[in-house]
Amino acid sequence: MPSSIRCGVAFFPPNWIDLELAAYAETLGFDALWIGEHIAFHIPTFDAVTAMAAVAARTTRIGIGIAAMLLPLRPAAAVAKAISTLDVISGGRVRLGVGVGGEFPKEFEAVGVPLQTRGARTDEAIAILRALWTPGAATYRGRFVQFEDIRMEPKPVQAGGPPILVGGRSAHAIRRAAGLGDGFMPYLYTPDQYADACRQLTELAVEAGRDPAALTAPMYQFIYAADTDAEARAIMAERLETVYQQSFSRLMGKYCTVGTPDACRANLQAYVDAGAREFILTPPVASPDEFRRQLEVYAGEILPGLRI
Repeated sequence: MPSSIRCGVAFFPPNWIDLELAAYAETLGFDALWIGEHIAFHIPTFDAVTAMAAVAARTTRIGIGIAAMLLPLRPAAAVAKAISTLDVISGGRVRLGVGVGGEFPKEFEAVGVPLQTRGARTDEAIAILRALWTPGAATYRGRFVQFEDIRMEPKPVQAGGPPILVGGRSAHAIRRAAGLGDGFMPYLYTPDQYADACRQLTELAVEAGRDPAALTAPMYQFIYAADTDAEARAIMAERLETVYQQSFSRLMGKYCTVGTPDACRANLQAYVDAGAREFILTPPVASPDEFRRQLEVYAGEILPGLRI
C-alpha cells in the first residue's frame, strides 16, 4: 500500500468484531482499525471502548480508533477515564472520533440528555477531556459541568491525550474541528465537498489562531468491492438501508465507493486528487469471511494503485 496515504478499516455494522481479523488487518499493512457506537439504535451496537480494548490486546502496531463516540450521551469525565485507560492498554495507539449525534433521539431520552443541548455539551466535553488529560490537577467551570482540583490518573500514554477528530457533515462540525479538535472526519461527502471542507477547515483554524497544518482530515468512506458494479451496489444498498432505515439508492452513487476493484480505485483516487491523505474504509459486511475478502481486495488490488 502507498506509504504516503494512510488507510484504516472499520468494523461495520458496529455490532461485531473478530480478533483474528483484527490481527490479519495488521499483517496486511492497514494503519488503523475503527468502530462506531450508539447507546441505542435501529440495530444492536457494541460499546466502542470495550470492543476496542479487546482489539488492542490482540494487536501490537495498528491504530485503535473510535468513529465516532457521541460525546453528549456520556459524562465527559467518564469518557476521559475510559479513553485514557484504552490508550494505556494499547500503548498509545488511540484516536478518538467524536460527534454530536441526534439522528436517533431515543438514545438521548435513555440517558436523560436534552437533544437540543448536544452541540454545547460536545464543545464542553472536548474541553473537559483536554483538561483531565493534562498533567496535574484540573479545574473546569462550564455550563453543564463544574469541578475544581481534580486529578485523574493514569494519564494517557500520548502527551495531552489521544487526538480528537470531530466527525460530521455540517458547517458546525467543521468549525468545531477547526477550533477544538485535532482534525475533521467527514462522511458522505463527494470529492468536491471534501476539498471545500478542507479549505474551510484551514480558514477557520487560522481565524482561531491555530496551525491548520497540525489538523488531519481522514475521509470516512463506505466501500464495497465485488466482481460487478451491480452486485456491489445491491449489497451496499441493502446493508446500509438495514442499518440506517432509509433509502441509499440515490446517496450510494453520489457518496459511496462501490463497484469493481477498478471502479473503487478510481473513486478513491478522486478523493486523493481532492487532497485526501487518509481513509477510514467502511465495508458494510454480513460475516467475518466477507470482511476478510474485502480487506484482501483493498490491500491487494485497490490501494496500491492510488497515486498522489
